[in-house]
Order: sequence, then structure tokens, then C-alpha cells
Amino acid sequence: MADARRGPRERMVFSAAQLIRRDGVTATGMRDVAAHAQAPRGSLQHYFPGGKEQLVGEALAWAGRYAGDRVARFCAGMAEPTPGGLFAAMVRQWTDEFESAGFAAGCPVAAATVDCAGSAAPVRAAAADAFAAWTGPVARALAGMGVPAERAGPLATLMVSALEGAIVIARAEQDVRALATVARELAPLLDGSVVRAG
Repeated sequence: MADARRGPRERMVFSAAQLIRRDGVTATGMRDVAAHAQAPRGSLQHYFPGGKEQLVGEALAWAGRYAGDRVARFCAGMAEPTPGGLFAAMVRQWTDEFESAGFAAGCPVAAATVDCAGSAAPVRAAAADAFAAWTGPVARALAGMGVPAERAGPLATLMVSALEGAIVIARAEQDVRALATVARELAPLLDGSVVRAG
């Protein structure tokens, strides 16, 4: 259930993200969101006059910001941040979730993309913006670790893409094997991208 300390609008955006990550956009109804958020159904029209499309867009924007904000927290938690260490932390978040809560829910941005990219241009655009809100902080973190600027963006895309693919495989297999594999195999490439000063 949604956190009652949030206001009803925040709760509905958060709830939409949680339901999308479990059920996809198509199967997530506005009434389901209101019930999950413990918000009056009438408040949906008040807060989201653009309807489901607006709510989904805001849920994806929240998810992109959440993932982007975690990058700084992951780096802050490392004594000496490295690209491979950052990626391992990104992977560990999902490994921990799957091992503690099961494999029922994945990334809401990926779920929305798979569900709607070909049929709902605003949702596709919101998903693209959410991925950018995530890869941007990853690229900046890599650059701060000594990865040349021209490689930081492409490597950030590689990291997010590999993680998203591993999440999908983990859910299909009901096993974290794919997550462990991408963390192990990409670490040498990522760490080897650092250019030491001097």
C-alpha cells in the first residue's frame, strides 16, 4: 500500500508506478491506482485532468528520477567509487529485491515501454525521458570517476541496458543468475574505461 505520509497526489503517482511495474500499463486501471493509494476515486480527475496518460507519464517521470537519485547514493556508499562498483550497486538493488520480495515486479519504465511503445506515443516519450533521467546521472558519475566524457554516455547506456535486460531475464527464470552475470562480466570493461591522470 502507499505511504500515508505522502499527499494523495504523490501517493497516486507512486502507486501507479508500483502497479505498472507489476502489471504493465494496460492492466493498470485508474480505480486500481486510487485503491492502492488509498485515495478517493474522485481525486483522480482533480489531480490528473489528462487522465490515465497523464498519470502514467508522471509515474514514469517519478521512476526515472528515483533511479537517477539512487546513483548518487550508491556512489556515496562506496569508499572509493569505481564504475564496476557503481554497476554492482545498481544490480544489487534488484538482486536484493528479488531475493526478499520475489520476482512479481520489474522496472516500471521497461514495463511501460514494452506495453505501449508502439501504441501510445506520449507513454513512449515519457519512458524515453525517464531513461534519460537515469542514464544522465550514471554518465556524470562515470565522468567523475575518470571515464572520458565521450565514453561516459555510451557506457551509461550500456549499464542501464544490461541491467534492464538482466531484470527481464531474472523475472522469466525466477532466478538472479542473469543479474550476477552482467555485474561480473561488465565490471572489467567498466573499470578499464577509467583514464588515470598523470
